[in-house]
Amino acid sequence: MTGPGAPEACGASATAAPLTTHTVEQVVRKQLSDALGGARGMLEAAVPTITFTVIFLSAHDLRLAIVVSLLTAGVLLAVRLVQRSTPQFVLNALFGIGLGALFAWRAARGGGDAGEQALAYFLPGLLYNLGYGIVMVFTIAIRWPVVGFIVGSVAGDPTVWHADRHVVRLCSRLTWLLALPCLLRVIVQAPIYLAGRNGWWSTDQAVAALGVTKLVMGWPLQVAALAAMMWVLTRNSIPVEQGEPDPQL
Repeated sequence: MTGPGAPEACGASATAAPLTTHTVEQVVRKQLSDALGGARGMLEAAVPTITFTVIFLSAHDLRLAIVVSLLTAGVLLAVRLVQRSTPQFVLNALFGIGLGALFAWRAARGGGDAGEQALAYFLPGLLYNLGYGIVMVFTIAIRWPVVGFIVGSVAGDPTVWHADRHVVRLCSRLTWLLALPCLLRVIVQAPIYLAGRNGWWSTDQAVAALGVTKLVMGWPLQVAALAAMMWVLTRNSIPVEQGEPDPQL
């Protein structure tokens, strides 16, 4: 089947085989959608975390926030299991909640009040975004962009894509878009966290600011970045000509 935007074969005979021309972007788009779980996977990863954050910041009750977010994730997980589909994205959210709760619990054990526990809850997220952003930029610099491994792993071979320079260039652009939310979160949230920890702001002010930025720069920012990635992948600018093999992903 001819892909969207593919040129017509001028002068082709009536008995010619159907065109199969499509684009590198179409191939990568499908693989990336499979790897990220589509809209449902992104929603499942976001909802338990948002639930935990809102309850913890509004009620300052660590136990309540953990119980409600775990119940939310449990419902999503049960639906996945009943449907016999992958629970990967729900489990990712549970890991993030558990890590943040562990830091908050340690702060409580150390005598920290509710505000200090909330600041501690935000720390693993900051460290994760910093580390993830650095790794992604590094992979771009050495021309092994991390998005290539994402789409390659879905296809069963995580490295064969690197042989195609068009795919490497495209995956580098996509990796920049994937890294941007992580870098922006660190740039905005790290000074707020440090201000709360060092007494430059009151703990309540820092927690409130971190809560707002976590929600605004969390799922919405990630969706915006993924939408930008999908936009890049719908431009269909790198053709795979008829008779040529598909890009090896």
